[in-house]
Amino acid sequence: MASALLLGLVLSCTSTTAQETQEPRVLVFSKTAAYRHASIEPGIAALTGRAAQEGVGLDATEDAGAFTGENLSRYAAVVFLSTTGDVLGLVQQEALEAFIRAGGGFVGIHSASDTEYDWPWYGELVGAYFDGHPPGIHDATLHVADADHPATASLPDPWMRADEWYDFRDLQPGILVLLDIDETTYKGPAQNPAPDPRPIAWYREFDGGRTYYTALGHTSESWSDAPFVEHVWGGLTWVLGS
Repeated sequence: MASALLLGLVLSCTSTTAQETQEPRVLVFSKTAAYRHASIEPGIAALTGRAAQEGVGLDATEDAGAFTGENLSRYAAVVFLSTTGDVLGLVQQEALEAFIRAGGGFVGIHSASDTEYDWPWYGELVGAYFDGHPPGIHDATLHVADADHPATASLPDPWMRADEWYDFRDLQPGILVLLDIDETTYKGPAQNPAPDPRPIAWYREFDGGRTYYTALGHTSESWSDAPFVEHVWGGLTWVLGS
């Protein structure tokens, strides 16, 4: 029942006073057309709480109808929070492309890379497409590739973490890597782990806007983990240009 009520629900943490001071606004989009992560609701709650603390307006929706030129003009960035499958129609896709080309920001979290496989521009925006994962949750070792970025500046190196670890296809050559993962720490020899750490989170300027993606965040527990939330919020901070 709670999930049904969430569909189309818009949550706002913006007061009249905040609107008057022109605080930045962010749209969190979590529509799923395939697998649905239980971590979506905790993610919305964590981002809403952090936005209130930081003076950022935040709306959360699963209504693809929010993707119009007029509505997106209200926002500085959009967050695809564990979206899956084909979630936007052609007109809505065109609205997102125009938003990015006008200087808007994009944050993709976890299965945002498991979304819109038939829309090549979207794959470039995210930086890669999901290409499978070993079953289950595994402990793995991450390495900070760029300690000067707000998404990674507060993280330890190495960073040991339990999550569901994605493999990727169509990894874009222009991405700037923030975190690498050591596959040998969670894949056995029969799974052919990559001999060297490979990207698991990245950012770049793209098509007039800014984009940030992290593959972390499968588990609900992630959103009560301060380093992970800081990792996500730091990426959003960069996307917002602040």
